[in-house]
Amino acid sequence: MSHPVNPPARLLMGPGPIDADPRVLRALSTPLVGQYDPWMTGTMTATQALYRDVFGTRNDATVLVDGTSRAGIEAVLVSLLAPGDRVLVPVFGRFGHLLVEIATRAGAEVHTIETDWGQVFTPTAIEAAIVATKPKVLAIVQGDTSTTMNQPLDELGAICERHGVLLYTDATATVGGNPLEVDAWGIDAVSAGLQKCLGGPSGSAPVTLSPRAVAVLDGRRSVEAGIREPGDDVSDDPIRSNYLDLAMILDYWGPRRLNHHTEAASMLYAANECARILLDEGRDQVVARHELAGRAMLTGVQALGLGTFGDLAHRMHNVVAVEIPADVEGDAVRGAMLTDHGIEIGTSFGPLHGRVWRIGTMGYNARKDAVVTTLAALENALRRAGHAVPQGGGVDAALDVYAGAAGAGAADATNAGVAGASR
Repeated sequence: MSHPVNPPARLLMGPGPIDADPRVLRALSTPLVGQYDPWMTGTMTATQALYRDVFGTRNDATVLVDGTSRAGIEAVLVSLLAPGDRVLVPVFGRFGHLLVEIATRAGAEVHTIETDWGQVFTPTAIEAAIVATKPKVLAIVQGDTSTTMNQPLDELGAICERHGVLLYTDATATVGGNPLEVDAWGIDAVSAGLQKCLGGPSGSAPVTLSPRAVAVLDGRRSVEAGIREPGDDVSDDPIRSNYLDLAMILDYWGPRRLNHHTEAASMLYAANECARILLDEGRDQVVARHELAGRAMLTGVQALGLGTFGDLAHRMHNVVAVEIPADVEGDAVRGAMLTDHGIEIGTSFGPLHGRVWRIGTMGYNARKDAVVTTLAALENALRRAGHAVPQGGGVDAALDVYAGAAGAGAADATNAGVAGASR
């Protein structure tokens, strides 16, 4: 006998997905509208404008790919890379390996450089690899949640332009919670997802493409036979996917509204509301909220006597990797967090499997009550597993971080008022 869908109450404090913002859940429940209804096409156009602001770009080619964030990654790579094209992928975690996997399946000639998990690349190292391999595309993850490292991108656009290379980044786990300036940093293609710092469900992948990237798509553009008109393009070297063909997706979102697929209306509503929530609060303010929540969580786990993994100077704001104490079984503690407290935290992959927990503070969950509740539950689970921890240490340390931030904010406001009065 079937049962109604009735998920248990959970606080999702892992590396993603996270609890969707209630505003987004309400948007998901609104009525469907046909894909060519003027209201629907108007909402698509409005959503494009919102994501230009989210990404910090003027790119006209800013759209949603209907699918999870991986669909966005694959759409970009399969559309930019023809078989035999050369791509360079700097790998510093699991999701760099994913870019290699997808580019290889697209038929590209893939070159990699690697660094230890927990580290990032210097611009000098990346430029040297570009000089050595002469790729068409540099494909790099901004924030790899498997290691919690945030790769600096701000110098890479100029390097790529100097060498005639397109720069693509997977910003699934970073956009909204960490600085990302597409135009200012010279990034040619970005893909993202809703389920991390944007505070939505998985299932829609915002993508933006520079004019340089669109020019590559134009060279491979084809219009399907069933909707083709005289003069339409039919490429001799078409993009090797139909559903993920960004040239056709741009035609669907563009003025011609050429039929490509049936727009995932509910996910469009969710993506629209995710962007509205972020922009209502302010891009800089949202990044600052993630930085504060992440710093409070980091300080809290350290106050519990737990070690952390990786180069903290390059840690993502929204995920911390916590070293599992030798005297506990990591999965058992995670299980206790879930069954006793209703809180989910993550494990990791590859060389970090069984070595770290990954605790996220992102999107709707990048807030004080979620941070202190998670730290209190972790303290309890560790103590019940036989690991000695300072009673209340994690919660107190996190609250001190928030109190310090509030005090600094009040001081800044007072100083601004004094400065204004003195003019």
